[in-house]
Amino acid sequence: MRTTVGIIGAGPAGLLLARLLHNAGIDAVVLESRDRAYVEQRQRAGILEQGTVDVLRAAGAGERMDRVGLRHDGIELRYARRRHRVDFPALTGGKSVMVYAQTEVCKDLIALQLEEGGPLLFEAEALAVEGAESDRPRVRFRHEGREDVLECDYVVGCDGFWGVARKAVPAGVGRVFERTYPFGWLGILADVPPSHDELVYARHDRGFALLSMRSPSVSRLYLQVPEGTDAEAWSDEQIWDELERRFETDDDWTLRRGPITQKSVTPMRSFVHEPMRHGRLFLAGDAAHIVPPTGAKGFNLAVGDVVTFARALTHQRGTGSAELLDAYSETCLRRVWQAERFSCDMTVLLHRAPDATPFEDRLQLARLERLASSRAAETDLAEAYTGFAFG
Repeated sequence: MRTTVGIIGAGPAGLLLARLLHNAGIDAVVLESRDRAYVEQRQRAGILEQGTVDVLRAAGAGERMDRVGLRHDGIELRYARRRHRVDFPALTGGKSVMVYAQTEVCKDLIALQLEEGGPLLFEAEALAVEGAESDRPRVRFRHEGREDVLECDYVVGCDGFWGVARKAVPAGVGRVFERTYPFGWLGILADVPPSHDELVYARHDRGFALLSMRSPSVSRLYLQVPEGTDAEAWSDEQIWDELERRFETDDDWTLRRGPITQKSVTPMRSFVHEPMRHGRLFLAGDAAHIVPPTGAKGFNLAVGDVVTFARALTHQRGTGSAELLDAYSETCLRRVWQAERFSCDMTVLLHRAPDATPFEDRLQLARLERLASSRAAETDLAEAYTGFAFG
């Protein structure tokens, strides 16, 4: 099998890249190790930056998002029983974010790819990337019980942290930067309308909590829990009781309760692999970087990566110049590190460390007071939350 771009992974990044390349007249093949049902049901975050929303619309993948997605013009910060709203459009010149689950993005992009795009092979397990330093890299993969080879001009690894793409970068070539956090998020899906019409980020002496949503009838909520927590060790009643404590305010706001349909624990880490390119192998999304979910940056960073690659390859095809392709890693990493900074800052601001001192607790409250009283501080948060420019 032969193509111009071999894409490993049919998550939202790989599928969006395939769509962008199709629209540019560049052929691609997507290899996905899981079946279609798994990809369309895999739960991930669902906050889309303004730039991501614009890209999906321009790619012809925004119709259902605009119809059923929830535009949000701000977030609420809670601390010391107080509430403070951050108004995104007022602080950023009109930017907002969209609540639209990544599962829905995948459904939209899969339908477009199967109807209009190139080959999308499910249950096609990538085994190795070979010849990355040559002008004919290859992806060995297993599909329908037999091994095959996909010959490419370029390979883009959108196969996540545990995929084979990053493993093809020689050990002495790359450098890793990482940080782990001594807590995780216990996340739930619940069949109950959201208790607030925008996301609520709560700093509490008992730990962080986040109120989010998937739709007008489905809530997504999170609790900070110790690292290694078993989700099943928490009863539904314990979860609702703890959420109620951490969201407490001095007004008459109340938390709506309902049937919990899913529980899971997400570990918290920051990770960056430099460079994001080796020869004709390009890393994108979680294959190259991971952020703690506090800043809602993971999927949006992956979108920035694939937009950068698609623009660079289109430029090379149109002009003969590889200048933008050669600058891929440097271009992406500028945005990646700003997102890492913001995500780490939000995590440290809102979570209580297991060994936190009273001094550190008061510093957190002082920082939140600064955000609530300074337009400059609010603007910095709003600009980062709604998204850094691509490229």
